[in-house]
Amino acid sequence: MTRRRSYPIFLKEIICFLFIFLFSYAAISKLLDYSLFKIQLGQSPLLTAFAGWVAWVIPSIELITVIMLVIPKLKLVALYGCLSLMSLFTWYIFAILNFSEYVPCSCGGILDKLGWQEHLVLNISFIILAIIGILIPAPTLKHIHYI
Repeated sequence: MTRRRSYPIFLKEIICFLFIFLFSYAAISKLLDYSLFKIQLGQSPLLTAFAGWVAWVIPSIELITVIMLVIPKLKLVALYGCLSLMSLFTWYIFAILNFSEYVPCSCGGILDKLGWQEHLVLNISFIILAIIGILIPAPTLKHIHYI
């Protein structure tokens, strides 16, 4: 395989690694401090009624996405999942910033320290990465040689 052909594959792997890191970190942070995460979701004007199940569903989906990202046959589906999750999170931030008087933060770990504008930039950056990852074609084996 030439360098020109391997660069997109390498880029796709880096993108998958970044999502694996982001979602693993976010899900584990939320689950380790589950009580606080559930309380913060309960304070959200958009999620109050659903805080109990959302507190389990979001980290679970993040971890399932991580597992899918490490399985080669599921990478493309996982990248669509990443795009969906990041779009959903971005929409939520946008809605909270524009339609809510109270702006709670229910992110875990160090992401809790980011301001809302930084969250938007981070999320939009990851949306772009997901789109790039989706557009990079999966490697194909045109000729398989058996020894």
